[in-house]
Amino acid sequence: MGAFLGLMLGVGLLLIWRSGSRAPARRAAPTTGWTRRRSDLLRQAGVEGVGSLQLLGAQMLCSVLAGISVAILTSTASIALMFAVFAFFIPTTVLGRMRRRRQVLLRELWPEAIDNLASAVRAGMSLSEGLSALAIRGPEPLRLPFARFGAAYRASGRFGECLDVLKADLADPVGDRVCETVRVAREVGGNDLGNVLRALSELLRSDARTRAELETRQGWIVNAARLAVAAPWIVLLLLGTESTTLQAYNSTTGVALLAIGALVCLAAYRIMLRIGQLPPEPRVLR
Repeated sequence: MGAFLGLMLGVGLLLIWRSGSRAPARRAAPTTGWTRRRSDLLRQAGVEGVGSLQLLGAQMLCSVLAGISVAILTSTASIALMFAVFAFFIPTTVLGRMRRRRQVLLRELWPEAIDNLASAVRAGMSLSEGLSALAIRGPEPLRLPFARFGAAYRASGRFGECLDVLKADLADPVGDRVCETVRVAREVGGNDLGNVLRALSELLRSDARTRAELETRQGWIVNAARLAVAAPWIVLLLLGTESTTLQAYNSTTGVALLAIGALVCLAAYRIMLRIGQLPPEPRVLR
């Protein structure tokens, strides 16, 4: 009998020891601002499974391929170097365009998703059930993040942690506001969540209409800025096939002229975009 009790005591202590963490939780390695910005760019563009280092590798590959191609075409190292520098920024430029398109799409879809969530709350469903139901009744581009939230919540039952994962998965300012509104409603309670969600839905619809009108009006300015920057370099690439042009740009003066032209084009392009850019909606609740 004594041996049996000792065995049961030992098994109980073992189960208690195994149920908790045996080592202190380690903090995640702090990320630099550069790495965080690139990671946010990838998530907001909807690209999954690609990290900051993979993006850097893609940039270097584009730069090398462009430099080799232009060097074969023109046989001029200075011109090839300039186009290699330009090609280095092609992946981030493409990701920026993908992010803008995704943000425009989500801006149009969020009011519908919020209306579905408000209807679920009004029908008596819990907040976790309402969010999980968006994986079925919500807009198609938003279903996958909410499906992951539902699966994570059913597996762990930790609403706050799953909500943080949902925010990171959505990577959207509106998603941040919705998640924090749901978090506050769950923690402090209240009967006004449905009214708050409906007011947020109307505000987002009004903001989407205004931004769509402004972006349409400024579209020709952005396109003109891009054409003005690209035209001189397209002409240079065409002239680079002439022997007289090659001799001019192989000199020290030609290299200096290319460098100055690249800096002027870059500065002018950034200034034009900054003047015509609409203020982006920051993620203040991330």
